[in-house]
Amino acid sequence: MASSIRVISTSTVCAANHKEPNLRIDLTTWDLQLLLLDTIQKGLVFHKPRPDHENLIHHLQTSLSRTLDFFLPLAGRLATVEHGDETTSFFIDCNNSGAEFVHAVADGVSVSDIIEQTYVPDHILFSFFPLNGVRNYEGTSKPLLAVQVTELVDGIFIGCTINHTALDGTSFWHFFNSWSEISRGLDSLSKPPVLERWFLHDTDSPIRIPLFKKEQLHSKFVRMPLQQRVFHFTAESIAELKTKANVEIGTHKISSLQALLSHVWRSAVRSKRLDPDQETCFTIPIGVRQRLQPPLPQQYLGNAVQGGYITMKAGEVLEQGLGYVALQMNTMIAMHTEEEFRNCLESWRENPKILTPDGVYASNCFISSSSPRHNVYDTDFGWGRPIAVRSGPANKYGGKITIFPGAKQGSVDIEACLSPETLQAMGDDAEFMDAVLII
Repeated sequence: MASSIRVISTSTVCAANHKEPNLRIDLTTWDLQLLLLDTIQKGLVFHKPRPDHENLIHHLQTSLSRTLDFFLPLAGRLATVEHGDETTSFFIDCNNSGAEFVHAVADGVSVSDIIEQTYVPDHILFSFFPLNGVRNYEGTSKPLLAVQVTELVDGIFIGCTINHTALDGTSFWHFFNSWSEISRGLDSLSKPPVLERWFLHDTDSPIRIPLFKKEQLHSKFVRMPLQQRVFHFTAESIAELKTKANVEIGTHKISSLQALLSHVWRSAVRSKRLDPDQETCFTIPIGVRQRLQPPLPQQYLGNAVQGGYITMKAGEVLEQGLGYVALQMNTMIAMHTEEEFRNCLESWRENPKILTPDGVYASNCFISSSSPRHNVYDTDFGWGRPIAVRSGPANKYGGKITIFPGAKQGSVDIEACLSPETLQAMGDDAEFMDAVLII
């Protein structure tokens, strides 16, 4: 794959009509805990637009500008207020400083080079994303949103980097979908975002956290050599895993996703050849929007996710079977009631804990992100549905398991970021690969 990335232009795109110049959005507990982590980076691969899209870049810039009218925070910057008690508070200043827009060309790179390789070609793909290496707290000086449109030989890649304190995965795809609606010519959005943030108590805003220490801001997390591979699961194979898990333990409680993630976890543990007494954990993001009373609107713009995890010995994960592991996931998720969420928020407010890479990505632990429920494949900018979805280098540590809906209804793609040896072993794991669609 001979290739080189040429940046044609870099520009700033502002909201077309800045109607609320003094809008300030205080960050919630869910937002603040992400300050020291990386951004969200997701991108879509499309077939090459028709010849009548010669003004494609200008069209995308213009439609992005109009979309930012609705998503004002994404055109702003983070701002801070330092208090006299060694604490600080963060908010989004919706000042319309603008989003970054990059137009690039990937010479010699075709769609098949990106989506048909056994392993994700990170050395090429990661260059399709802007603001690489930026952490969320840097949003005080860096754009909260950056877009890169990269022309391929026979296609196009649209990569988005968004500050994670501004939104979560649900909001990320809400923005992407909305931009595509405006691009298709809609005058207004089918689902306008709700900008008002949710706080546990009316008096919580703004939330104060301890001032960051210099070593927190400049710490370096050593990444081991990693590769990525996308495993494709059809609706039929997922249904078989769900049935198997439920039959093994005589229940109907296990969901399709719980069965699938348990299948992935068991293979990863087996492939890493962990000692049976070695502890391993699996973290799952649990959406909060529908678990609150009254529920938050689905269009809530911000973070509304809380992590839940289970810890087991490696021997237990392998010996007890798929159904047993899936039941542990099911039980853990069921424990995350509204009362549990509120208790966690109360505890965090009294003792703020900002997540760090070395705290999140511990040895022999796996963390899943994204969701098969995200609306990825309806993101049509006017020249057809995307072919595939891929993620950028942000938060790519060993054990990261990214979940995407597949291109076909009911299918799921698992993007696993692990050591080359572990991924190779998973590819040779007959029990695991029996459920994987080989493309």
